[in-house]
Amino acid sequence: MGIGHREGMTLAVVSAPAPAPTARLASRLDRAWATGSAALDDLMDAEPVDARDGALTLAAIHDLFVAPIDTVRQTVAHQHHPAVAALKGRLESALLDRVADLASDDAALGEASAVESIRALAARDLVPPVYQWVAASAGWAGLRAFLALEGGPDGGFDDLVALGQIGLGGEPKLEMARNYWDEMGRGSLPAIHTELQHRMAVAVRLGSTPRALLPLVALDRSLLCTVFATNRRLQPELVGALGLIELQAGARCRQVVRGLKRLRAGEDALAFYQEHADADPRHGKAWLDHVVRPLSTDPWWASGMVRGAMYRSAVNAAFFDLVADRADEGFAGRRQSGGGTLHLLSGPNP
Repeated sequence: MGIGHREGMTLAVVSAPAPAPTARLASRLDRAWATGSAALDDLMDAEPVDARDGALTLAAIHDLFVAPIDTVRQTVAHQHHPAVAALKGRLESALLDRVADLASDDAALGEASAVESIRALAARDLVPPVYQWVAASAGWAGLRAFLALEGGPDGGFDDLVALGQIGLGGEPKLEMARNYWDEMGRGSLPAIHTELQHRMAVAVRLGSTPRALLPLVALDRSLLCTVFATNRRLQPELVGALGLIELQAGARCRQVVRGLKRLRAGEDALAFYQEHADADPRHGKAWLDHVVRPLSTDPWWASGMVRGAMYRSAVNAAFFDLVADRADEGFAGRRQSGGGTLHLLSGPNP
C-alpha cells in the first residue's frame, strides 16, 4: 500500500510519552480550577514545561469556550479570569508559531487569488496515503485506531461554522447558513451529522483516544480551528480553514467508505462517512464560490483566509506524515520515541 503495512499488523494509537507529573502546567491548571481565583493568580506568568504541556493546557482552556457546557459548568466561571486570558494568549501564540514554521514553504501561494490558493492547497494533499491503506487492507482494529485518532470530517464543525458566520452578511452568511442546515440534517434529527457520527461510533465500537495520550501534532491539529474560532481577529483564518476541510473531506471519506464496505460494515457504520463523501464536494465548491470569493475582494479577508487554509494544510500534512511514518515502521510491537509511544490494538470485529 506504499506506507509499509505488513500482513497481520494493525494501525496503532500514537500516544505521548509519560509526563513528569507535578510541575506540568496542565496539572497545575487543573488543580487551580478546583481551588479558585487565588490559585489561578499564581499562574499569571506560568510557562509550560514543553510544547505538549502547553497544548494540553490550551485544550483545557478552550473547553471553557467550545466544550459542552455541562462538562465545564464547575470551571466556566473562570473563563475570563486575567490569568486564564494571559495563558490562553501565550499558548495560542506558541501554537501558531509552530504551525507557521510548518507552513513556511507555502508563502508563494499568496501570489494567487484566495480561491485559487485554497483550491490548490486542497488538491495537493487531497488523499494522504494512509487512506489507501484504510480502503484496501486495514483490519477492524487498525481501522478503529485510525478513525479514533483522525477524528472524522466533523470534529465540532457545526459549532465552528456557527462561530465563523458571526457578523457576516449577504452571500457568505447565506452559504454558511446552508452549510449549517446540512450539518443539522436539514431539519431531521436522525440525519444531524453528530447523530450520524454517534451511531457510526457505536456500530464500529469506536473508542476515543484520551487527549493526554495524543502526540503534539495531533493536539495542534485539533486546537488550530478553536484558536481561530475563539479570537475574533482570526475570523478570516477560520473561514479559510473550514473551506479547506470541506474541499478535502469528500475524497477522504470515500476511502473510508470503501474500507467499511470491504469489512462488511452495516448501514449505521456507513451512513456518516457516506453522507460526507456525497455532500462535501458540493459544500467545498459552494464555500469557494459563495464565501471565499465574495469575501476575498477585501485584501484583509483574502490574506487571512489563505493563511487559515495554509495552516490547516500544514498541520494536516504533519499529522498524516506521523501516521504514515509509524505505518512504515510496521507498528512492530511497542517502541518509545520523543514523539510518543506506539501501542498495537486488538479487539473483536463489530
